[in-house]
Amino acid sequence: MAVSSSLSTSYAFNTLIRGGSTTSSSSMFCSPSTVKFFGKNSRPGHFNLKLSSVNPRCEVSSFESSVDSIRTSSISALELLKTSAADRYTKERSSIVAIGLSVHTCPVEMREKLAIPEAEWPRAIEELCKLNHIEEAAVLGTCNRMEIYVVALSQHRGVKEVTEWMSKTSGVPVSDICQHRVLLYNSEATQHLFEVSAGLDSLVLGEGQILAQVKHVTTVGQGVEGFGRSISGLFKKAITVGKRVRTETSIAAGAVSVSSAAVELALMKLPAASHSSARMLVIGAGKMGKLVIKHLASKGCKKMIVVNRSEERVAAIREELPGVEIIYKPLTEMLACAAEADVIFTSTASDSPLFLKEDVQTLPLVGSEEGGVRHFVDISVPRNVESCVSELENVKVYNVDDLKEVVAANKEDRLRKAMEAHTIIAEEVKDFQSWRDSLETVPTIKKLREYADQLRVVELEKCLKKINNLSKKEKAAIEGLSKGLMNKLLHGPMQHLRCDESEGRSLSQTIENMHALNRIFGLETDVSVMEQKVRAKLDQIQN
Repeated sequence: MAVSSSLSTSYAFNTLIRGGSTTSSSSMFCSPSTVKFFGKNSRPGHFNLKLSSVNPRCEVSSFESSVDSIRTSSISALELLKTSAADRYTKERSSIVAIGLSVHTCPVEMREKLAIPEAEWPRAIEELCKLNHIEEAAVLGTCNRMEIYVVALSQHRGVKEVTEWMSKTSGVPVSDICQHRVLLYNSEATQHLFEVSAGLDSLVLGEGQILAQVKHVTTVGQGVEGFGRSISGLFKKAITVGKRVRTETSIAAGAVSVSSAAVELALMKLPAASHSSARMLVIGAGKMGKLVIKHLASKGCKKMIVVNRSEERVAAIREELPGVEIIYKPLTEMLACAAEADVIFTSTASDSPLFLKEDVQTLPLVGSEEGGVRHFVDISVPRNVESCVSELENVKVYNVDDLKEVVAANKEDRLRKAMEAHTIIAEEVKDFQSWRDSLETVPTIKKLREYADQLRVVELEKCLKKINNLSKKEKAAIEGLSKGLMNKLLHGPMQHLRCDESEGRSLSQTIENMHALNRIFGLETDVSVMEQKVRAKLDQIQN
């Protein structure tokens, strides 16, 4: 079977974009109809091949001849990238993609498997950015969500690569992740993160702790290769939005956190008469544990035991609550303390359960005045209490997914307040989008200045060769003159490549100016930038 040069060209380009790997020819099939490359829909420039009489299975030798023709072709794959109108990468810019798994869509059993410990965020960012179609990345992990934000060269391929990476690192099948994940692109992804930062997407509407967690993403990302300009700008803007929503609306007025909802849930499950006498145990004195302790104190609990690795944090909390008896115990005494507790709150960053079924079943029974039931309220992800503990008699286990019944009562009022926040978020999404759009002109600005400077240097050298015996001062003066003229001539074009509302120039006008300058000076910045990106990805693959 004779394979056309168009097929060879298309095959070469597909090989480049897939990172240099080729598909086994023996596993590929051809049909008698038109074969289309680069997706389902044919567009101008796509390579279509009519096969009038083709066997159901393509012969291996045919594909080998195609490969040979590719190797002997004088046109390199990167040159095809620059000239092929079929290359959608040169026509479409990178996309911001959010791949989310939250309390709203995914059970805690899966979220804890996919959870990425904070200490591993930099490693995760670096690994994600080594994927063929991912430029930048960030990880946002809380007890209610695990979300990955990326800048992808291709939406479809980027999502596929990230999902496969998540499956590989967690052991969760791709099909299970796809069943529960939420995919958001560009403005929708931006809006979602802004809503998260503002507390609108939290289990507890208006929650304040999430803003600190978004801030922490930027802190961890600083200096990490892959936490680039777009992703960094996105999260910094999200912090601004979160602050603005809380300042200009009453969304956080009286808002409860996950920790306070956990305390409310525990009290709901206890007999009313035992609220003041129930023995409370808190495992972990971090941010969540500290809030649990404070909310217990606000509900009238005057004595509690806190188990933690070190006593320093517990001592600091004790100073903040002078009217409450807070007893510190080390982790080695955790089970002994649990034996004397009616309600146990767990909020540590442990990757494995602290309470196993065989340990809990040996604990003594709880008194009848507390209903004869020991309550575990586990607000950690991954969970600190083994799931099978709930199978034991006289034991009840609750996790973050069980807090929904607590927050349902006050959700309607907060939803009304959230309308104000959405107006603010819509403004900020538009503002961020304009900022990101304006980045398109940066390569043109750079290329135009380089082009002008090259011309300046060539003409300067010609001039200096014609004039003899010039002093260093005179040469410097002539060079200064050439730079001054260049800067004066570039001033107008450069101004029109920047979005400036004071001059009434819209973003669309700025982009139009960019394309005009590209055509006039032959800068080809779109193609050049993409070529650099592909070269970088190929270097990563080869290394």
